[in-house]
Amino acid sequence: MLAAVADGASRLTNLGGGADVRTTAAVLEALGAGMEFDESPEGITANVRPAVLSSAKETLHCQNSGTTARLLAGIMVGLGIGGVLDGDASLRRRPMRRVVYPLQAMGAQVEYLGRADRLPMKISPRASGRLRALRQRSRIPSAQVKSAILLAGVLDGVPVEIREPARSRDHTERLLAAAGVPVHVSADGAGARIAFDPPPDGAVVRSLHLEIPGDSSSAAFMLGAALLLRRPIRIDGVSDNPTRTAFLEVFSEMGATIERKSEEVRAGEPVASWVMVPPDRLAPFTVKSDRVAALIDELPLLAILAARADGESTIRGAEELRVKESDRIALLASNLERVGGGVEEHPDGLTVRGGQGPFIGHASAAGDHRTAMAFGVLGVSPGSRISLEDPQCAGVSYPSFWKDLERLTQ
Repeated sequence: MLAAVADGASRLTNLGGGADVRTTAAVLEALGAGMEFDESPEGITANVRPAVLSSAKETLHCQNSGTTARLLAGIMVGLGIGGVLDGDASLRRRPMRRVVYPLQAMGAQVEYLGRADRLPMKISPRASGRLRALRQRSRIPSAQVKSAILLAGVLDGVPVEIREPARSRDHTERLLAAAGVPVHVSADGAGARIAFDPPPDGAVVRSLHLEIPGDSSSAAFMLGAALLLRRPIRIDGVSDNPTRTAFLEVFSEMGATIERKSEEVRAGEPVASWVMVPPDRLAPFTVKSDRVAALIDELPLLAILAARADGESTIRGAEELRVKESDRIALLASNLERVGGGVEEHPDGLTVRGGQGPFIGHASAAGDHRTAMAFGVLGVSPGSRISLEDPQCAGVSYPSFWKDLERLTQ
């Protein structure tokens, strides 16, 4: 997205091949950006030619990608262009007001075309004038909401400030800074403050020439499988971003020995090698609300690892999981029960009673990539046999998941 609004051509190597990435590229092309992909066994390279993006004549279909819909809304509002954003049945169930409301407060004209707070929604072009400056205090930390506001402010050159109760994923801030945009970030015990103050001569998004680090959330699933298999594992070239690695702390609490070897910094992102040695038995853990924001994408994995822990584990304060690609709390609970796990569902989380299994039965992914991968991981635990409905949905974020998991188990 940043490359599409930069001041020159960008080259992105080691790009993820997931469906969400391809969806984003397709909608940016529909708005006028040039995208060329070179795919090889070594990875995917994208050459992005920016253009003056213009209003879309056809519906911009964001498929299953909430990141695409929400961040794109910020870009369109910032550029003053219009279009209709829509998605698949899963994305149509996800709330949009959390992004729409602050954008409307900045002056955007956004209309829901069906159910309120849901896609499809229409963003109208801005005929004249600028957006209004915004100070936003978020009740729930959200990287998508924060990014949409930042992108709108940067692209229209108006000040924005976001205060979060806890620090959310910060890739947008890091990439904007790497692209020459002055974004100010501070954090303390009261949360985080992220602000953009346009310089006198205006902010310019510089082109990016970047080798993208390995995705830490994808790596987490391979580490989780290694925990269940009790096999040491090393993963090189992975993003060691501190807003993405809280799950390593939980793995350590479960008894794993983890060594992180720093390699370099790429566009503000620290890159490292991770070496993990599993324990003989997994200890239980507790996740409370103050850690949820840093673990939000890995909570499905942690829930199934808890099923193999030596005791009772608890995840609370995670009601945000109910409005992801699925109601992940309900789906995790029902699937764990189906395969023989002991679980209690709460409005804001789960209590999982650990055991040694085996876990046998059928689980439903309900089109949710992280749920599919979580139960794929549980299925490799000794003696377990789990059949999974819709396993291919893992390709939303991790197309080679099943191949990599098979390699790990050999």
